[in-house]
Amino acid sequence: MRPTPQPEAGITAGRGSSTGQDLHADLPDGLLTVRAGEGDEDAFAVLVRRHGGRLLALAQRLLGSPTDAEDAVQDAFISAWRQLPEFHQHASFGTWMYRIVTNRCLNMKRVRRPLSLDTLPEPAAADPGSSPPRVAESEAAAAALSRALLELGPELRVCWVLRELHGLSYAEIAHVVGSSEQTVRGRLFRARRALMEAMRPWR
Repeated sequence: MRPTPQPEAGITAGRGSSTGQDLHADLPDGLLTVRAGEGDEDAFAVLVRRHGGRLLALAQRLLGSPTDAEDAVQDAFISAWRQLPEFHQHASFGTWMYRIVTNRCLNMKRVRRPLSLDTLPEPAAADPGSSPPRVAESEAAAAALSRALLELGPELRVCWVLRELHGLSYAEIAHVVGSSEQTVRGRLFRARRALMEAMRPWR
């Protein structure tokens, strides 16, 4: 097993910079991935800094705990570093990382406490011109959506979050969750139908 680099300081927060990393900053993911697979730690650090924020947001939505999310993403990057020599770029580095982080989060969910309301997307900021009753209604609707999302099964929830909050394509989601596009479409359909039914009183 090749030594794990020490990108821990910036692995999820995007911190840290060096001359070596700056020289790689404008390179595309594909080239950075090749170089990282050959042992270039600066190239890997740039990938971590470039993708860490989105992956951390995904992990927080799936796990509900910033601390757990940080652990999941750190573990995922360490795993990725070790697997990079065998990464053949059948998918983009970002999609590959989504898959690793999602699997890590699902494994953690199986052995840890249930999701909390904090996992869910933040409600949109209230319009400054909105009346207090309108603001209260919006917040109550957001809470209802949060509860409805919590009741979705993990597979439905992952597909919904990746599609609706992260904007992944059906093909990308299929790669992330290790299923066919048809399966992804079916899960999204069931997730949306369940959410629409749960939110019917708020229409």
